[in-house]
Amino acid sequence: MIAPPELRALGRWTTRPRIPGSCLGVGIAFLHIHLSHTLPEAGRTPLTWLMFCALVLFISVGYARDTRALRTLFALGEGRLPATSEHLLVAVQEVAAIPGRSFWFVMQGWLGGTLTVALAFPLLADVPWTEGVRVMVLGLSIGPLSAMLTYLMVVRRARATLDRLVSLGPAPLEVLAALPPRRMHIRRRLVVFTAIAVLSPSLFILDVAFTRTVTVVDAWTQATTPDARAKVMARAREGDGPPLGLIAGLVTLLILGTAALAGTALSEPLRAITEDATRIARGEVRPPRVIHAEDEVWATSAAFTQMQVQLVQALSQLKRAGIQISSTTEQLVATSTEQEVGADEQAGALNATSATTEELARSAQQIADNAESVSAIAETTFGAAQSGQRGATAFLGAMQRMREDNEAIAEAVVRLNKRVQQIGKVVEFINEIADKSDLLALNAELEGTKAGEVGRGFSLVAAEMRRLAENVIRSTKEIEGLIGEIRDATNGAVMATEAGLKTTELGTLLAAQVDDSLSLILELARQTSHAVRSISLATLQQQTGTDQLAAAMGDILRVTEQNAAATKQMVAANADLSTLAADLQHVVQRFHVEAAGGELAGASGGASGGASGGAFGTPGATGVG
Repeated sequence: MIAPPELRALGRWTTRPRIPGSCLGVGIAFLHIHLSHTLPEAGRTPLTWLMFCALVLFISVGYARDTRALRTLFALGEGRLPATSEHLLVAVQEVAAIPGRSFWFVMQGWLGGTLTVALAFPLLADVPWTEGVRVMVLGLSIGPLSAMLTYLMVVRRARATLDRLVSLGPAPLEVLAALPPRRMHIRRRLVVFTAIAVLSPSLFILDVAFTRTVTVVDAWTQATTPDARAKVMARAREGDGPPLGLIAGLVTLLILGTAALAGTALSEPLRAITEDATRIARGEVRPPRVIHAEDEVWATSAAFTQMQVQLVQALSQLKRAGIQISSTTEQLVATSTEQEVGADEQAGALNATSATTEELARSAQQIADNAESVSAIAETTFGAAQSGQRGATAFLGAMQRMREDNEAIAEAVVRLNKRVQQIGKVVEFINEIADKSDLLALNAELEGTKAGEVGRGFSLVAAEMRRLAENVIRSTKEIEGLIGEIRDATNGAVMATEAGLKTTELGTLLAAQVDDSLSLILELARQTSHAVRSISLATLQQQTGTDQLAAAMGDILRVTEQNAAATKQMVAANADLSTLAADLQHVVQRFHVEAAGGELAGASGGASGGASGGAFGTPGATGVG
């Protein structure tokens, strides 16, 4: 299994600052031993060898400890484990814990090494035990400062290592779940750092000053003459070695360097968070990255990363919703416009149909009036036939009047027949309009159903309109049946009038057959009266149906006008919705969400480089830089 180039030797590179941090502390102790002249010359060389052996042992134990503490990272770098997300997250947890472990390991190493050297030094160098106590004080003054310096250097490298591990696959939320912000110790760390910065040089100065004071007092006590004591005091004032400020200056420089590293370690994640927040404020939303830090700063970074993830998800959802709303609104506006045009056309057609229906009602009224006239004529004819039986003298005059009446009846029947034909055409026209209205209502109901909750009212109106259209079709079919009956009765009336005319002509020519003719006329008059009563009844029914049709057309017209008004309101509502969708898209477009792998790669690389840079370099692609 081939390890990724980014992970090779990354474990050693992460923990390597512990060696120069410890060596720097040992070097300062070495300079103090050989420059301060506060230790016996016979004990300096054994003490140096003891310090060197303790340093070698500390480095050896540190290598074994690092291998155990970063076992997953070493296995990934050596190719013994695949670079899966699960293994990378375990390595992230190990690397995140290594700075604190390095601090306490260095502290334990200094404490154990100082105690060992302090116990062995008096035995090997044959010096008083107080010199061992001085060695213990020296180690306790340098150890915390060396541990703090090592911690800060390992922190920067651990952040760079975490950036490389996260770049290989784990998602930001997975990293946050693996490293929950629990500890809040930044105030305690600052207090410890301040205490170390104040106490370390103080202990150095106290050790040198106390040792020189004791030496001067001992020499002044051993001097027996005033001249000897004066020389002791003169040597004490002049000093017999390097100035005390040299060692104190080295320690101060070390403290200042440690403070600079602490400030950098604290400011780097805050600067990265500020940069990302500034980009978001400008509308540039990049895929979220994990900004590694410690304590309260890590809690802030984790919350900021979660906010970025939720912001990216919310903006993506808003963008998709805006596009869908805009597309749906455009379709609704187009559909509503078509429905508005169709409603206007339907209203116009219904207006024409209503006018035709009213004309049909007036024609029906006229037909009813004519039918009543025909009925009166039939009664008159019957009375004339009866009076003809009473006298032959008035027979010819009565026959003449009968012929005239029959001609009037024929004309009335002819007109009735024409009216009936016109009514049939009008009914056919109404039937066609009802069919079209039914089809339009069906289409309108389908469109309302497509519109969802907004078109529910429109669907109900369309369904009611469709039901009314079906009622109109049934009424027109009944009218057609009645018209057929009227046509048949009219044909019978035409035949009857023609027979009456022939009879009157025969009565005029054949006076001798007046009685028989009058009897026939009476029978024919009776039949005519019955036919006229049938026509009158049919006409009344036709008038009633026509009135109902006119009322139905009025209802349809009102419903259509309400439908048109509702359609216009829906068009206005859709226009408002389209405006809101455009505003939503405008707000979302202020944020430019970039995809992973684009500009973010350069930004992450820069941040990683800044975080991992330091006095000891950064790891390269295949090893340690």
